[in-house]
Amino acid sequence: MQFDLLAVGLTTIDIAVHPVASLPEGETGQIVEKIVLSPAGTAGGTALVAQKLGLRTAIASAVGDDPQGQLIRSMFDAAGVDTSLLGVDPAWPTSTTVLPIRPNGDRPNWHMMGASVFAPVTDAVFAALAHTAAVHWGGVGFPGTAGKGADLLREAQARGLFTSCDLIAPSDAAQADLDALLPHVDLFMPSLAEVHALAGTGDPVEGARRFIARGAGGCLIKMGGEGALLVVADRQVHAPAHRIDPVDTTSCGDGLCAGYIAGRARGLAPAEALRFGVATAAQVALGVGTLGRLESYDTTMAFMRDTPAREESR
Repeated sequence: MQFDLLAVGLTTIDIAVHPVASLPEGETGQIVEKIVLSPAGTAGGTALVAQKLGLRTAIASAVGDDPQGQLIRSMFDAAGVDTSLLGVDPAWPTSTTVLPIRPNGDRPNWHMMGASVFAPVTDAVFAALAHTAAVHWGGVGFPGTAGKGADLLREAQARGLFTSCDLIAPSDAAQADLDALLPHVDLFMPSLAEVHALAGTGDPVEGARRFIARGAGGCLIKMGGEGALLVVADRQVHAPAHRIDPVDTTSCGDGLCAGYIAGRARGLAPAEALRFGVATAAQVALGVGTLGRLESYDTTMAFMRDTPAREESR
């Protein structure tokens, strides 16, 4: 099968509870509006959103031999995401996150580290490069990849594939891994907070330039309520956020990555793909869970056209 996108790395099951204004005292309880389970993560969430937008996607990662892992696989299968590269590691549980979503959309969380963090890059993942158009790397700093990320992305670029990269959190391991990965990444996709932590500057353009100097072809910086910024060697483009009331911002970053990749795959110019990514993230934010209120590529195009943007503060 030919894939439009192969997503590699962090795959979790998210358990989102909404709304949670406070934790119950003692052994008392609270009634909430929604509890939603969905595949998520820098690889899993991106794959699920991209599939919803009409791309043929595959996920390369691992789950544990437990009910959460069975659920993730069944939900991917139901959505059409290819799971032939989703392994089972009985030594680890499935990566799982519980998110009490606050009424304003903030999402503190409890996370259990699991199998996807320790999943190796197998020969089968390398073989899949022969029948995919793009690779999204979401395993920065993970011990399971054992340095194979740079090899995979190098081979992907040699085959003419589009390569992108995102990370779950800044760390010393992530910083070291990026030195090896970025020379083989067409577009690095960090958040503004990650730029500050990893590049040592709060200026997104300067931060992007520092990542480009380390080898990245360009940077797409996710800026939350400020939208997103695309910086490449010869230009920079800012796409403002849409005027919405967010419900759950958990998977907005993964949604923006998937939206940009989907827009690019559909032939949109970089500036329009950036706007499409921002529109995708906005629809994700309008509901609970990885997909939020996202429906399709066509409805996202309509949303991008019809929903006003916030006034730019930049």
